[in-house]
Amino acid sequence: MYSAVQRAECARVRRSPWHRFGLVTVARQQVTEARRIVVKIGSSSLTTAAGGLDADRVDALVDVLAKVRSGGEREIVLVSSGAIAAGLAPLGLARRPKDLARQQAAASVGQGLLVARYTASFARYGVRVGQVLLTTDDTSRRAHYRNAYRTLDQLLDMGAVPVVNENDTVATDEIRFGDNDRLAALVAHLVRADLLVLLSDVDGLYDGDPSRPGATRIDEVRGPADIAHVQIGSAGRAGVGTGGMVTKVEAARIAAAAGVPVVLTSASRAADALAGRATGTYFHSTGRRSADRLLWLAHASTPQGALMLDDGAVRAVVEGRKSLLPAGIAAVEGEFSAGDPVELRDSAGRPVARGLVNFDAKEIPLLLGRSTRELAKELGPAYEREVVHRDDLVVLHP
Repeated sequence: MYSAVQRAECARVRRSPWHRFGLVTVARQQVTEARRIVVKIGSSSLTTAAGGLDADRVDALVDVLAKVRSGGEREIVLVSSGAIAAGLAPLGLARRPKDLARQQAAASVGQGLLVARYTASFARYGVRVGQVLLTTDDTSRRAHYRNAYRTLDQLLDMGAVPVVNENDTVATDEIRFGDNDRLAALVAHLVRADLLVLLSDVDGLYDGDPSRPGATRIDEVRGPADIAHVQIGSAGRAGVGTGGMVTKVEAARIAAAAGVPVVLTSASRAADALAGRATGTYFHSTGRRSADRLLWLAHASTPQGALMLDDGAVRAVVEGRKSLLPAGIAAVEGEFSAGDPVELRDSAGRPVARGLVNFDAKEIPLLLGRSTRELAKELGPAYEREVVHRDDLVVLHP
């Protein structure tokens, strides 16, 4: 939370007549200088409560994005929700279904409608769009990660606007991002964006329920401590999306920690946000940029099992940033196959890292506590390797 002095300054700025016209900017030079921008739009900002796309809303968003990129110096990647919501009305569904099978069916119908609407809307400006559907499996594995980056980068180089969504038609509970806010943060990292803009039906993060008197919008967030005691609401009233302010703040945290600043505001204020005007909540970047895929492994993968480590292995993995060898594993839990993400836990059962395992779960009990040289001699050269290589491992920070 802000101090009394900071709150007083925020109140003073809000009383300024210039603030009402969005002409006061606070540390938003990075917004105007951003060249590659990821914009995320939520279902409730594109569709009616009953389901179905609102063409006027889609056109209004495209009008803003087309203007931003019209000079040729700025690139836009659009992460768009709305596929499931768009498919509700055509399938005669009154509300978003809870079961995965009907969600997939709605997404199958709605995804085509969503992309067709974007294609037609951007065509008014002579701009092409390209559909990119992702699952977590596409982005936590090394080869898939490179392929996803190359596709998005090539679309941008060719002057198209990538329209990214989760592949809801085939995604299962085990390989879902869960919400497109988190997907947008990870896409911003993947394409090495200069800015992430999260658009919804709320004009920023408030220090309380924004519908109640006295709630104040937080203009800037410099780190987690600024919002440690803020009460954050869940999904919106429309009932067609899966997110809410909780997922948006978490997405902002992920992006900011990866070196990408974030603006969180309403879809109706998208133009002001992209122009660097003082609207919404600005999250300063808190970490350094990196080009690796380990951010995806940490935030997008779902562990299929767990490996319990002895104290020496924990030190080697966490402090030494070394690979996990069979000799340091005390026990194994779960059913998984080689290549699956697994959790690495200390002797107290606390998760300390996550990585892609090189062996099936049924093989690992034969390896416990043994050296790779011993295993190679007894079982063959295929067993003279790490259980989790350091290049496929990320340390989890509390």
